[in-house]
Amino acid sequence: MKLLFDQGTPAPLRDYLPEHSVDTLAEKGWSDKDNGELLDLAEREGYEILVTTDQNLRHQQNLAGRRIGVVVLLSTNWPEVRLRASEISQAIRAMRSGEFIEVPIRAE
Repeated sequence: MKLLFDQGTPAPLRDYLPEHSVDTLAEKGWSDKDNGELLDLAEREGYEILVTTDQNLRHQQNLAGRRIGVVVLLSTNWPEVRLRASEISQAIRAMRSGEFIEVPIRAE
């Protein structure tokens, strides 16, 4: 799958998702885009999933009819996110277009 990481998503997570193609907003030059424009651009570029830490996105954007899905990580803390890499990968595999999935990130 083709994934896009937002600014809060720890970039090292891409190393735990080798079966996916991963880009970041910074790499694409899209760091200044608002959420609606970002989702439009991502879909046009063929991204299937946005991985974000923006917990408000669900309340700001309606994904009905969209081709992209959104995985929301409930932490930006890399050591905690790393421990949940398997759960994040499972959420990505289970993702369907137009869907939000939240992945709880708890400290061990």
